[in-house]
Amino acid sequence: MDYSKKLNSKAAALKPSGIRKFFDISEQMDNVISLGVGEPDFQTPWHIRRAGIESLEGGKTRYTANRGMEPLRKEIVKYMKRRFNLTYDPNEVVVTVGGSEAIDLAVRALVEPGDEVLIPQPSFVCYEPIVTLAGGVPVTIELKSYNNFVLTPEQLESKITSKTKALVLPYPSNPTGGIMLRQDLEKIAPIIKKHDLMVISDEIYAELTFGEDRHVSIAEIPDMWERTVIVSGFSKTYSMTGWRLGYALAPEPIISLMTKIHQFAIMSAPTTSQYAAIDALKNGDNDIKKMRNEYNARRRLVVNGFNEIGLTCFEPLGAFYAFPSIKSTGLTSEEFCEKLLYSKKVAMVPGNAFGDSGEGFVRVSYCYSVEHLKEALRRTAEFVKELKDGE
Repeated sequence: MDYSKKLNSKAAALKPSGIRKFFDISEQMDNVISLGVGEPDFQTPWHIRRAGIESLEGGKTRYTANRGMEPLRKEIVKYMKRRFNLTYDPNEVVVTVGGSEAIDLAVRALVEPGDEVLIPQPSFVCYEPIVTLAGGVPVTIELKSYNNFVLTPEQLESKITSKTKALVLPYPSNPTGGIMLRQDLEKIAPIIKKHDLMVISDEIYAELTFGEDRHVSIAEIPDMWERTVIVSGFSKTYSMTGWRLGYALAPEPIISLMTKIHQFAIMSAPTTSQYAAIDALKNGDNDIKKMRNEYNARRRLVVNGFNEIGLTCFEPLGAFYAFPSIKSTGLTSEEFCEKLLYSKKVAMVPGNAFGDSGEGFVRVSYCYSVEHLKEALRRTAEFVKELKDGE
């Protein structure tokens, strides 16, 4: 049978994730130090695990409401007000299977065939494929390293056409660690309003910012709340990656349509995870602080380490990634990562996995132990020195 005639052509044409490529290679090798995957090395705090265990022991294993358990949605609303000064109603929340499902629901609820969706890059790998599968047209905005990959009004305006429907706003950024401050958001908000755009604001790393200023959502900027879908979740904030739980917040008409799609595709998010998440929101603020402080120490170690090696690295103020430049080596991002992996058994992700504007950089995750990071830096320094000595 010729399956090429049976398979969805859009799905078949999608490129595999560049993140997984080097991770899969490293999995087949011994003694590899991986800095490639954004997987916190902290265990889910015990009080959160205990809440999940108690829900199972209590026989709470049935489906929940499609939109998510009401007690959980109420806690999400309280959390957003407490941490980010954003006001929502529980009916303006949908609980999803991870943040990625929330992104998918938002795109499918907003985008019709032919609609253009603006995607600043370098950025997470899922946005383009999701827009494509929804029949939309992804339009990339190439961000620049000289201003720490902040989206500028000029860059945004230059890409808007009569077909533009929405903007993906991926801050704090995976892969760069870049953030947008309030004043940055205030500069692009009038353009978004002028062109009547919707915003899908991926704020999964909102709790992981390290400068003097805490994260500000674009929904907090005047006139932006009604045109913003916030996507977030529990994976990064509470080290709950395997629990697969996320959520979205938006005006009720948008959330209702997202819930309808979720209803047919998923039914409801995992029940056990929802009970655990209630406890996380109620009792997890100190866990957030503890993990953020540890990430901050690792961040300083990694950024200083790469700059000392000679791989220039701007200061990332969000998420748990650094994005050092490897242009001085004369290698492409993929060449650098491949040679480093095979010669020194250190796994990083080439910057071009996150868009063409990521070429010349590599993504480094620092959500690993200090010992792990120090050894990776030592091996990388050896690699760069050997490259220079071989010139």
